[in-house]
Amino acid sequence: MNFKELWEQPNELAKPFLDKWYFWATHSRLKPMIEAAKTIRKHQDGILSWFDTHVTNAIAESLNNLIQDAKRRAKGYRNTDNFITIIYFLLGKLNLELPT
Repeated sequence: MNFKELWEQPNELAKPFLDKWYFWATHSRLKPMIEAAKTIRKHQDGILSWFDTHVTNAIAESLNNLIQDAKRRAKGYRNTDNFITIIYFLLGKLNLELPT
């Protein structure tokens, strides 16, 4: 049973498919698969909400990645205000080129 087939299911079959996959995964005798299945079960409500909204958290994850990058660059900043400024600078996508 292939987990990626979940995304091809119609709304009303998503939960039964996920339940069937969970049963299969937890009875697979593969410890990493069982752990993955338990993690997916914990996030089941969020996963199934995609079928209603088709909204993901990709934008939030992207912003978080940019903030983490700013954090790596911020070594040496002496206060939080400077760190917040660099976050605004990086995420604001400002065009700071001088006019010619």
